[in-house]
Amino acid sequence: MIVFEHIEFLIGLAVLLPILLLFIYVNRWKQNVKKQMGDEELVNRLTENFSQPNFRIKFYFLVLAVVLCVIAAVNIRTPKSGGSGKRSGIDIMVALDVSNSMLAQDIKPNRLERAKQLLNKMVEKIGDNRMGLVVFAGQAYLQMPLTSDLGAAKMYISNASPNVVSLQGTVVGEALRICNASLDTKEKKYKAIVLISDGEDHDDKAEEIVKQLIESGVIVHTIGIGSPDGAPIFDAEANDYKKDASGSIVISKLNEKELQNIAALTGGTYQLFNSADEVSDKLMAAMDDMEKKQIGTGEQREYTPYFQWFVLLALLVLLLEIIIPERKMKWFA
Repeated sequence: MIVFEHIEFLIGLAVLLPILLLFIYVNRWKQNVKKQMGDEELVNRLTENFSQPNFRIKFYFLVLAVVLCVIAAVNIRTPKSGGSGKRSGIDIMVALDVSNSMLAQDIKPNRLERAKQLLNKMVEKIGDNRMGLVVFAGQAYLQMPLTSDLGAAKMYISNASPNVVSLQGTVVGEALRICNASLDTKEKKYKAIVLISDGEDHDDKAEEIVKQLIESGVIVHTIGIGSPDGAPIFDAEANDYKKDASGSIVISKLNEKELQNIAALTGGTYQLFNSADEVSDKLMAAMDDMEKKQIGTGEQREYTPYFQWFVLLALLVLLLEIIIPERKMKWFA
């Protein structure tokens, strides 16, 4: 079935009327000038190389180019196969730890970069689900509200770094609170949070927020990133490893216990990061098992557009119009 995305642009065909009137006017003007120049036989001899058929062909090509441009603007398209276009899925909020401890290199190149790789894999497998992003360290901020725009999601993920949060720390509870507030509080299902952190600092407020999540029907899946043995944190600005007040190198260790506890209480899963592909596959499989809701109006679906072909044809026609001369040529007149 052919669909017009912007049928209102068909009004652009109205420009054909003034173009036609201009063509008629130019033809008459040429005839009048020809008569005013004097002897008709002499004038015909002087203008014998002029080709009236070529002039008409150039006009027809111009009209055709205008029509093609209007059709391109209307954007003829056909719906892709795959049902009625109704979409169902869940809402997923991601809480990403961007504290300095995420720069530890026990996972190469560092914890944060591997976490971002995981999120990009998630985006590629997100399907009809919607996704939002909260970044946190000593404070938590909503970076991206729920969206199905994959391009926007990848852009926000790529920009995540310790620089976006001025206060350092690991406020897991605040991050979970903002995630919960970003979800539909009236619903008791169709919602999940993915918490990615090294869980280094214990957050007493997290237990209270977890209770609210349970009441709201939110499932929290946690990803522990790092190693229990820990690793030093490299400070790129100082070109050295971070040190405490006594001058000793700070070792950042993964706190699996807190992350496991949050997942268990909310009915979610805990995974220790090992491979972006493996973790994202298990994570999205858990999401697929959840009950889905209809997302959007039910009329949204993907289409195959054809405007680019009409633009290309219009350019080719205009090129031909330029090439065709108004004087007689053996292959034209």
